[in-house]
Amino acid sequence: MNTKKEILIGLVVGLIANTIGTLLYILLFSKLSIAETYAAAVAQDHVGSLLALGAILNLIAFFGFLRIKRDNRAKGVLMATLFTAILILYYKVF
Repeated sequence: MNTKKEILIGLVVGLIANTIGTLLYILLFSKLSIAETYAAAVAQDHVGSLLALGAILNLIAFFGFLRIKRDNRAKGVLMATLFTAILILYYKVF
């Protein structure tokens, strides 16, 4: 398969895994609803922390792709993780 397509698939999987991880963390550990938790995180400047905790699922996707020898998809997941890190840095600085 095309290398760019494989990397794009990995990028999409990484972004979806991060989103699901963030929502899963909110559902499991927050007593508030998703919208209320997000509003509280924005008010207390903890959005970056929520994103970082959600990125833990990217580890599973990354090592899963490496295990089944899909290195280009693993590169895409790594790119999604770097994108999340830049977004977290933005939230922490600004």
